Amino acid sequence: MDILTQLNHAMAYIEVHIANDLNLADVSTVTNYTHYHFGRLFYYISDMTLSEYIRKRKLSLAAMALKSGNEKVIDLAVKYGYDSADSFTRAFVKQHGVTPSAARQPDVNLTIFPPLTFQIKIKGVQAMNWRIEEKEAFEVFGIERVFANDETSKVPDFWTECHNNGEYERLFQAAGGAENPPGPCLVNAICGYGEPGDNVFPYMLCAFVKDGCKTDRFKVVKIPKTTWAIFRSDEADTTALQIPQLFSRAYSEWLPSSGYDKAPGADIEIYGIAENGKYYEEVWLPVIEKNL
Repeated sequence: MDILTQLNHAMAYIEVHIANDLNLADVSTVTNYTHYHFGRLFYYISDMTLSEYIRKRKLSLAAMALKSGNEKVIDLAVKYGYDSADSFTRAFVKQHGVTPSAARQPDVNLTIFPPLTFQIKIKGVQAMNWRIEEKEAFEVFGIERVFANDETSKVPDFWTECHNNGEYERLFQAAGGAENPPGPCLVNAICGYGEPGDNVFPYMLCAFVKDGCKTDRFKVVKIPKTTWAIFRSDEADTTALQIPQLFSRAYSEWLPSSGYDKAPGADIEIYGIAENGKYYEEVWLPVIEKNL
């Protein structure tokens, strides 16, 4: 199955099992992706976590039931996985702006999220800068944090924390301690290089292992020989802003029509300096050619 077919199968699965206690592990079973890779794929294409989408769909269906029927609030709360009418009401108000009881009124506007359907995006006016490279095995070392699969949006806070507590500087010095532009910066990032457990993924601020690096007291990860699809941003005056868009366009625009599938393995974020002193960013995705 291609990437769009798998995503749409997953959305259909959610609709059939919407009253169950769904999680990322359940939904990813109808795709060829691991929990981690499906979670990231969904997040970067839809701009929300899978758990957020499921919650919005449940509260949308609950609102429609209140409008059209006589179901009790407590029955809807139980049906859609809330342990009490109060917790259901709080979630309902957060999405719809009114209580479940008020939602029955005919003149009340509600916020309904319909089921997602995934299609190829066609954007002829915005070119993508990409290339395919095969790289031999290499090693990286760095500072690791394990996130829940629905916590991708918390990664920027990890970068801020490492800057504030001195861990970024410690890694920078261990990697050589001096930038040498133009080219990639010393500290970059890697994620999805292992499966530490259900519903979690590892993320690491990292440097490439080279002669002279001091890897003691850092986690070291070996990346096997891999074919990479590498997507490069436009050059800009600021950095660390374009990675999410690169991931989103790679997944939603490039992969469906590229002749490649996403392969298991790590995703890499590169932050660099161009010849003219401006910044660029790159996303590296491991890929394999499709069997046509």
